Amino acid sequence: MPSLHLRPAVPEDAGELLSIYRPYVEHTAVTFEYAVPTPAQFTQRVRDTLATHPYLVAEAEGTLLGYAYAAPFHPRAAYQWAAETTIYLRQDQRGRGLGRRLYGALEALLTAQNVLNCNACIALPQVEDETLTLASLRFHQRLGYTPAGQFHQCGYKFGRWYHMVWMEKFLGAHSLPPAPFLPFPQLGERTAGLLAPWATAAVW
Repeated sequence: MPSLHLRPAVPEDAGELLSIYRPYVEHTAVTFEYAVPTPAQFTQRVRDTLATHPYLVAEAEGTLLGYAYAAPFHPRAAYQWAAETTIYLRQDQRGRGLGRRLYGALEALLTAQNVLNCNACIALPQVEDETLTLASLRFHQRLGYTPAGQFHQCGYKFGRWYHMVWMEKFLGAHSLPPAPFLPFPQLGERTAGLLAPWATAAVW
């Protein structure tokens, strides 16, 4: 089994990242996006994320297997201690523990940024079907996320209506006042040390 490596994404990863994301757009309701982004659009998404928050990739032997990133929960200043978390794995990498490793690394970096709330927006089927199951909901539950709110029949894709649920996880205590939010680039050399417990493994 090849070794696994976790690292921050770079814009040049966008092509491979897009190939991981494409099947979710075209064949699932995991994302409510209809059209696959262009390579230029996806590259810009990576750049925009890295300006403030972590964007992590998992690779083995130079091939990307999945990615996870965080984004501002809302642009207004009072929300800066909350981040929306997202993860996508290559189709053949699901169920191997890779998602848990990526999210663990992501949470370590967010904690160092003084983020307190992780929020995940998850598509929810009325009845499980070939495009959407409860797998994402259950994955987040296993990692300590709890339901925070549900929107009913708010997403329409593939001729069906889907619900959406917000889940949340606290990374730390909500002190008064909170420690200032640190944009991801300000972690600098600390990033490697924070990723070290998660970055390499003989197997996964």
